[in-house]
Amino acid sequence: MNRSAAKKMKQRSAGKPDIELGKRIRLRRVEQKISQAELGDKLGVSFQQVQKYEKGVNRVGAARLQQIASALDVPVTFFYDGDNKAREVESLLFLDSAFSLRLLRAYSKIKDQTVQRQLVSLMESIAANED
Repeated sequence: MNRSAAKKMKQRSAGKPDIELGKRIRLRRVEQKISQAELGDKLGVSFQQVQKYEKGVNRVGAARLQQIASALDVPVTFFYDGDNKAREVESLLFLDSAFSLRLLRAYSKIKDQTVQRQLVSLMESIAANED
């Protein structure tokens, strides 16, 4: 077997874990209000490469993940299902849209807990009527 054939056999293609990692990278990037181009500049890669990481098309190596974590100001563990935080991270993945982020930011600015509870009750009532 020649070298290129052996190399192709050893390469792993990106899979579900890479897609989940990419979603978490995007979640944090959007949360930090950083564009793909800005993150790419911090990492020394193109915005297209950042897109590929976020979509799970390209795998993220350990050293690159450390760079991403530093650039996004989180520990590397943020990107993994550890410490029973998987449910929390999964529930935050809906924040992929700008509208969802706007909603959450507005809610977090409400200081009165009674108003927060009323807002949640209102939203739950509206959602229940949608079924």
